Amino acid sequence: MNSNDETVKRPDAPVPDAVEEDDVNAIDRVLGLGEPQRVGRYWFYLDGHRWEWSDAVARMHGYKPGQVQPTTELLLRHKHPEDREQVAAVLDRVTKGKPFSSRHRIIDAAGRTHCVVVAGDRMLDDSGALAGTSGFYVDVTDSLHSDITNVLSAVAEARARIEQAKGVLMTSYGISAERAFDILVWRSQETNLKLRDVASRFLDAVASKASPETQSQVDQALLTLG
Repeated sequence: MNSNDETVKRPDAPVPDAVEEDDVNAIDRVLGLGEPQRVGRYWFYLDGHRWEWSDAVARMHGYKPGQVQPTTELLLRHKHPEDREQVAAVLDRVTKGKPFSSRHRIIDAAGRTHCVVVAGDRMLDDSGALAGTSGFYVDVTDSLHSDITNVLSAVAEARARIEQAKGVLMTSYGISAERAFDILVWRSQETNLKLRDVASRFLDAVASKASPETQSQVDQALLTLG
């Protein structure tokens, strides 16, 4: 949880239903998300410990705009069980009018889990006195899932290349999968390259040097199976 000493002042205009597009883009640039995200605003007033949230934040929690009145207790009920202690500390800062930022999970009314970034700062009234806290929610669930998918795809691709390289070595030298893997690891250490890079370079080198005779032998072996 991070904090700073900057303050913000709530304008006298009515509460907007959502953050303006320029504000959304600015938040995206600060967070480095790389693509438009779901962003909404909230306000907490020390007087009466009253909450307000934009339509976007209501939807993040699984509600239609205006369906429920946000409260501290309601927000706590939506937090992921493993993040509840962290969120309780965040809400303590909110209710004391202190700046904060947090990344945690919430569970919406339909039981879906969302990963959100929440940040807020002090809100002052017209006289300059502390009135509460205001800030924003950013739903980064899609971005997180995309990152995980990309990582898993990269891992699967690297594993496939390593398995292919092992197969070439096993066929060429008549050795087991374990010994073929040992050879790749040895070359990885000798060349100071990652194992996946060794496998890829080895396969590319073998493919580039395959002669027509080799291809004919492969064709013959494949077509005479059975």
